[in-house]
Amino acid sequence: MARADLDKQPSDVRRMFDAVARRYDVTNDVLSMGQDRRWRREVLDAVDPQPGEKVLDLAAGTGTSSEPFAERGATVVPCDFSLGMLRVGKQARPHLPFTAGDGTRLPFADGVFDAVTISFGLRNIVDPLAGLGELLRVTRPGGRVVVCEFSHPTWAPFRTVYLEYLMKALPAISRAVSSSPDAYVYLAESIRAWPDQAGLAAMLGEAGWRDVEWLDLSGGVVALHRAVKG
Repeated sequence: MARADLDKQPSDVRRMFDAVARRYDVTNDVLSMGQDRRWRREVLDAVDPQPGEKVLDLAAGTGTSSEPFAERGATVVPCDFSLGMLRVGKQARPHLPFTAGDGTRLPFADGVFDAVTISFGLRNIVDPLAGLGELLRVTRPGGRVVVCEFSHPTWAPFRTVYLEYLMKALPAISRAVSSSPDAYVYLAESIRAWPDQAGLAAMLGEAGWRDVEWLDLSGGVVALHRAVKG
C-alpha cells in the first residue's frame, strides 16, 4: 500500500477495502466511539430524501449508509468499487440494488439522480476532483450533493489531541478489532493529508457545484459539505 501522501493506486485501495469488509462496520463503530451513527443521521438530514426520489450513495460499502434513504421512501443505489464490500452488503441487505462502480467513471447516465452523496470515500478516489465531476454529471439540474468526510478540528488544542489519537491510537485499536489492521494505518494517513473545510469547499466549486456550504460535526473531526447543481 502506497502512503497516503503519495499517489493512490486504485487496485491497492480496492484490495484494502476487500480485506476489511467482513468487520468494517464493527471496526468503524469502535474507532469512532459510536459517533459514526450520529454522522449518518446528519447525512440523512442534509440530503433530505423525499419519497420517490432517486439517490446515489457512492462509496456505500456494505450499505449501512444507504438503508436510511430507503426507509425514507427514496430509491437508493449503493455503489462501491470494492467487490468484497458489495458481497458483504448484499448478504446483509439483499433488497438494495448494490452496484459496482469506479468513482471516476460511474456506470450511470447523465442527470439520473435527484441527490448524490458520499461518506468517507472521496479521499480514497484516485482523483477526487474527477469524482466530484462525475457526481455532478449524474445529478439532475437543481439536484444536490452531500459529502461527509473527515476534516480538521477547529480548536487547536483539540486538533493536537486528535492527531495524536489518529496517528497512534487508531492503528493500535484497529489491530484488536479489524480483519486488516494495516488498512487503518493508511486510513490515518489519508485523513491527515486531506484538505480542510475551506479546501474541500473550493474543490466542490472547481468541479462545478454551486452554493457550497458546510457544517462541522464533532468539533470539526468530520464536516458535511452540501451543494447544488445549477
